Amino acid sequence: MVGILDGPPTYVIENLAELSNDLDNHLPFKKIDKNVMIASWNIRAFGNLTRKWESDNTDSPKRDLHSILCISEIIKRFDVIAVQEVKANIRALRDTMKLLGSNWSLILTDVTKGSAGNGERMAYIFDTRRVQLSGLACELVIPKEWKYGIDDDAMEDQFVRTPYAVSFKSNETTFILVTVHIKYGKKSIDRIGELKAIARWMTNWASDINAYHQNLILLGDFNINERGDLLDKTFLSEGLYVPEQLQKPEITRSIFNTSKYYDQIAWFNSSKNIPKLSMEFITGGNYDFVPIALKSRNLSKRKLSFMLSDHYPLWAEFEF
Repeated sequence: MVGILDGPPTYVIENLAELSNDLDNHLPFKKIDKNVMIASWNIRAFGNLTRKWESDNTDSPKRDLHSILCISEIIKRFDVIAVQEVKANIRALRDTMKLLGSNWSLILTDVTKGSAGNGERMAYIFDTRRVQLSGLACELVIPKEWKYGIDDDAMEDQFVRTPYAVSFKSNETTFILVTVHIKYGKKSIDRIGELKAIARWMTNWASDINAYHQNLILLGDFNINERGDLLDKTFLSEGLYVPEQLQKPEITRSIFNTSKYYDQIAWFNSSKNIPKLSMEFITGGNYDFVPIALKSRNLSKRKLSFMLSDHYPLWAEFEF
């Protein structure tokens, strides 16, 4: 059995070189003591792995070593990335960390139990040369007294997958990332309770003058099908802000449907007497890996989604 650190075949090396060049052309570079690159990526069913360079029709899962090299090549362009859909089996994650090397680290939750939680974890992967943990790691739990949504019982239970908050420090600036994977439900109204709950939680935290730090950034998979009302009447109504660059129609979230608006990066921007970030937002976008990753294998988008993901990574660049 081959391992992730073994020398890959020539066609894999060539594909990685092409992917690296494409990333150079579409993402900002990391600048020492100048910027921080923050990203979110729902990596579809990021769990087990077939340890071959190229999986075949008899293999399960389909994700193989070539796929992991592509995923790692994308991840290393960011300083810290929130990852959703990490499964109980973390073989693919372990191999990703081996590839990234000793300068990279991760912190993650335990597995969410119950069928609704889909056996998932949430994780942060970060480049320790540029970002360090600064002491806070917690899962957000709502008080019993809170009720949300358009019905009295819209949010009586806790989050299906508990939001995960971790504080980081980069260039003497501390920021807290809160990542979520909102339950999808059977219809859009099923998401309102959790969306409003996390928005109100963030508002209360950011408004507290005794809070650990005011640099709060919310990111993850919000399972918002389309731009418009669901976004406006949930966390935007609480004062959270999504920059225009991430709301452009061309900044798509799904590799299948350009109208989907699942993933978000949001923060407070001097509304409701909540201080704005001490970091300056510069730009942001997605990264479309579909034309390049595993290119020589002529995969359908459906097959590619199980090798890499059905979501694009979403990113934001900040300067200090």
